[in-house]
Order: sequence, then C-alpha cells, then structure tokens
Amino acid sequence: MKIALIGYGKMGRMIEEVALQRGHEIVSIIDVDNQQDFDSDAFRSADVAIEFTMPTAAYGNYLRAWEQGVKVVSGSTGWMKDHGDEVRKACSEEGKTLFWASNFSIGVAIFSAVNRYLAKIMNQFPQYGVAMEETHHVHKLDHPSGTAITLAEDIVKEIDRIENWKPILNPSQREGSDDASKPLTHLGEDGRGYLPIYSYREGEVPGIHCVRYDSEADCITITHDAHSRKGFALGAVLAAEYTKNHEGLLSIGDLFDF
Repeated sequence: MKIALIGYGKMGRMIEEVALQRGHEIVSIIDVDNQQDFDSDAFRSADVAIEFTMPTAAYGNYLRAWEQGVKVVSGSTGWMKDHGDEVRKACSEEGKTLFWASNFSIGVAIFSAVNRYLAKIMNQFPQYGVAMEETHHVHKLDHPSGTAITLAEDIVKEIDRIENWKPILNPSQREGSDDASKPLTHLGEDGRGYLPIYSYREGEVPGIHCVRYDSEADCITITHDAHSRKGFALGAVLAAEYTKNHEGLLSIGDLFDF
C-alpha cells in the first residue's frame, strides 16, 4: 500500500517505521515547511494519507487531501467542535473518506469497550460517584484529551444520573477551589450531575487514562497506561489498511468489532 504522511513529528516518524515494517511504501511526507507537496503527483499516488498534526491544522489538511482524491486516516483531536458537521457532510454526501479516532491504540480500543460495559452496569448503582483522570506530555495542547472526551461521552450515554462531563485542568494548581474539592460526580438538585475530567500535563508521558467509581464501601478503577507511542502507530497503520478498501466516515468501531 502507498501511504502519505501528513505531520512528521515523533508520531509521524513512528508511523513511518511501523508502516515500512509491515511492507508498505511511504510516497510523500508533508510537514509545515513543504505544504506545496499536497499538489504533487507523489501525494496523489497515495492510497491513504495518515494525518497527525495540530487541532488548528487538521481540518484544512483533510480538505487538501480530499481535493487530491486521497483518503485520510487522522488521529488529530480538538477540531471536532468547529468542523464536525462539515466532515460528517463531506463523508456522507460528498464521497469523501476519513477514518478518525481520538486514539488508535489497540489497548485503548479494548479499554473503551470495558469502559462502556462498566458504565452500563454502574447505571444500576447510584451510590457510586465517578471521575476521570488523564495525563499526557507537556507538548499536548488540547485538554481534556480526545480519548478522555470519547470515554466520558460513553459514560454519559450509559449513566442516567450523569448529564455531562466537565474539564478540570491541573487540579493540583487549583487547591481550595470548588472543583478541586469535588473528586467525584457533582450532583445537582435534580439528582443529575457532571463527570469531572482532571487533566495533567507532565514530562513526556505518552498517555494515561483512569476511570474511577467510588462509594463509601469501596472503589473500582480501570486504567490504561501507554508505555510508548508504538501502539498508537500500529493502530493507525491498521486503520490505513482498512481504509484503503472502505469509504465514508470510519472509526475504531469499524476496525475492531467488540
């Protein structure tokens, strides 16, 4: 398979390594200093472009790739609020293809399935409050992480007493604040509340996500702790292999059936 890379930071280089190991060809690499290569024959020859860039650049990258007739696999987060409707329309009505995931790790796909199932069970036990923590490297600009948002939205769908999620950045720096003193679900007068997501940015942490259910009697915690970016890179290449022969707006749920 011929692959183009959009974004050539640490993640892009890891994807290149994994793709070559799996016998694929990298035909074009586009970064901030050679945007004109979107219009090249080399880029147009790609079966799929794999895009990992910034929240502000992702949507524009999709448009430029689609203009050249190239399908896109993307792990960029932070763009959905502003451009989600346009992307859905492009994929459902205009024949474009995007495989998007907030996290391509196979382990996170399994973790997400466990998260959904546990939330479904916990809907029956209102004595448990729930909170989430996510920790990433200091270079990650968006918060909460796209993975944390996906996990949180799955919890909101399953637990009737949770109305929404709420971001809390660096809670250790907010000592004494209302939010920092409420580690679990904050319930309003109507008995419904929000799921707090505590975000930390530390060192070079690839990514840690933790969901905690706590009651007076006990605590149940599930955690995914990435050791390196290699799991994300492998998942992105597997998604590209899938996307080559599929169309529309695709997701991890299409790739992994559980």
